[in-house]
Amino acid sequence: MSLEQEIKQIVEGCNAKLYDIETVTERGKKIYRVTIVSPDGIDLNKCAEVSNLISPLLDVNPPIKGEYNLEVSSPGLERKLKKLSHFEHSIGENVKITTKEGNVVKGKLTAVKDGKIYLENKEPIEFEEIANAKTYVEW
Repeated sequence: MSLEQEIKQIVEGCNAKLYDIETVTERGKKIYRVTIVSPDGIDLNKCAEVSNLISPLLDVNPPIKGEYNLEVSSPGLERKLKKLSHFEHSIGENVKITTKEGNVVKGKLTAVKDGKIYLENKEPIEFEEIANAKTYVEW
């Protein structure tokens, strides 16, 4: 079982879903960021619970070389959509998509099917043609 699969299993055991795992460098420090979602929302207690369960696993199986900080968090209201699963988790939300050709399309995400992203009253967009995408909130 891969490290990501083990983390996913731990997260699901805490009644949440694994949204993403990424390694980033901020202010010269490496961060191993685990992002989780739940229909009921994610609070600090849930992040701490998941962090406390993942930490011993990472002590035995370090995800990256050298020192790093583990961060467990929610992706927030406005978040990047990089994987098909991110789009699937965001159905019903407003999204802004920039295609590889530079076209910008905004609208309510209605479906993800057969590698295509469907926005309300728009032509479907092939996932492979997306350069950048994110959710957004209209205030």
